[in-house]
Amino acid sequence: MDTKKPSDPYVREQTCSQRSIQPPTNQGKISSEVFRAFGLKMKILLTLVFSGLLIWSVVLVSFSNDFNNQLLVATSNVSRESETPRDRLIGGLLTADFDEGSCLSRYQQSLLYRKASPYKPSEYLVSKLRSYEKLHKRCGPGTDAYKKATEILGHDDENYASKSVGECRYIVWVAVYGLGNRILTLASVFLYALLTERVVLVDQSKDISDLFCEPFPGTSWLLPLEFPLMKQIDGYNKGYSRCYGTMLNNQAINSTLIPPHLYLHILHDSRDNDKMFFCQKDQSLVDKVPWLIVKANVYFVPSLWLNPTFQTELMKLFPQKEAVFHHLARYLFHPTNQVWGLITRSYNAYLSRADETLGIQIRVFSDRAGYFQHVMDQVVACTRRENLLPEPAAQEEPKVNISRSQKLKAVLVTSLYPEYSETLKNMYWERPSSTGEIIEVYQPSGERVQQTDKKLHDQKALAEMYLLSLTDKIVTSARSTFGYVAHSLGGLKPWLLYQPTGPTAPDPPCIQSTSMDPCHLTPPSHGCEPEWGTNSGKVVPFVRHCEDRGNDGLKLFDEL
Repeated sequence: MDTKKPSDPYVREQTCSQRSIQPPTNQGKISSEVFRAFGLKMKILLTLVFSGLLIWSVVLVSFSNDFNNQLLVATSNVSRESETPRDRLIGGLLTADFDEGSCLSRYQQSLLYRKASPYKPSEYLVSKLRSYEKLHKRCGPGTDAYKKATEILGHDDENYASKSVGECRYIVWVAVYGLGNRILTLASVFLYALLTERVVLVDQSKDISDLFCEPFPGTSWLLPLEFPLMKQIDGYNKGYSRCYGTMLNNQAINSTLIPPHLYLHILHDSRDNDKMFFCQKDQSLVDKVPWLIVKANVYFVPSLWLNPTFQTELMKLFPQKEAVFHHLARYLFHPTNQVWGLITRSYNAYLSRADETLGIQIRVFSDRAGYFQHVMDQVVACTRRENLLPEPAAQEEPKVNISRSQKLKAVLVTSLYPEYSETLKNMYWERPSSTGEIIEVYQPSGERVQQTDKKLHDQKALAEMYLLSLTDKIVTSARSTFGYVAHSLGGLKPWLLYQPTGPTAPDPPCIQSTSMDPCHLTPPSHGCEPEWGTNSGKVVPFVRHCEDRGNDGLKLFDEL
């Protein structure tokens, strides 16, 4: 029988194929099972590894998110603690009824630049201001009430006591003297209006509208240019027949002889009869006059406290007595956008980076104006004695104790004369300070001559007052209304430079005031009843003589 040989390739291939499909031997079976077991274990191991990695990544993400959240919360808490939201309405002192863009300073000064004041307005003052705003809106320029009230000024009847002139009564502030005087007197007139429910109208023949925004919403405080007495009021003085002091002298006013308007002369040269205006019995007459025209160059608020009727109301309005101007100024005086630009640019460039700021205001009262060495000596003596500025290091010292991060102190000087700031600047340029502090001295302007009623000059002056008020500590000149505005607006108790009496620096050079309120420089010298002969600085315990005026002037102090 013919058979194929195994050597035939086909047969060999078939034989191999047949072997491959034959049942495995025991050894192949064990190897296959081991392999399958190993593969299963690898699958399990890989699953465990991937599962572990997945779980670990989830844990890490969760931990990271939790950590980030905690960090965010912690940072937020620190931020809230270090940057407590500021009160843009200053405790209700301001109303929210204004467009912020029209007057940037109104809300920005409390939010961005000024430190929170420790002096809080009373709820009664806030309520009184809201009531006044309604009164001004009801009686201000352009209203029927204003038109009716001005009609009586076109007639010359001597007695208006029995005639109805409407519900509104007015007090007109006339701009006289320098900017510091104007700000202090306008605040005084407004407080009087608040106490007597009169409407304040402001003489706009000067540059008031270039300096300040409107303070009352929905109305204007500017006296219309067509006001019937506009052409005459500049000429009013003590000799005017309707001047209150003159009418008292001539016995031309009483309860049955009430004129349509009165002129109040509250200037440095006021007579005793002019000053009787502050007294209780005189107010009963003045209260019946529909129109009051005021010229003033002194801060007369302290004298209002001598009137028992006013005093009761004032105590409710101002529990912290020394804060009267501080609150009134922050309510009334908001620099226009142009002036605010001057303020913010200077502050950001020269004061914002400093660890501490010092304001120094130098006013020289002398027939011969200019730089005086004894005034410079006085400023240096005051700032060194009171530890406001360090002494320059001695030249022979090999080194000064300087830390890696030196403290920067910015000194803002305001004066008509640039020589004062230049001298101070050179002092710390030529030699380092003994404390290692870096002292930078800056003076915004030095115009040498006061130019009242020149728009840009007054705008610069206002900007400098506000810059001074933003400093941490302040030194001001005695009797200077410019300085009074600056430190009281800022809520600062100043070091007052005594006024030199000769060509030498006073010793001591200065005194720190215990009150931030301005000084009424020429107040009544006695009580309201001439026969009393009472020193006006001793009528009430919280109205006393000013530290920078000796036994003269009146100032409000909180009772201690």
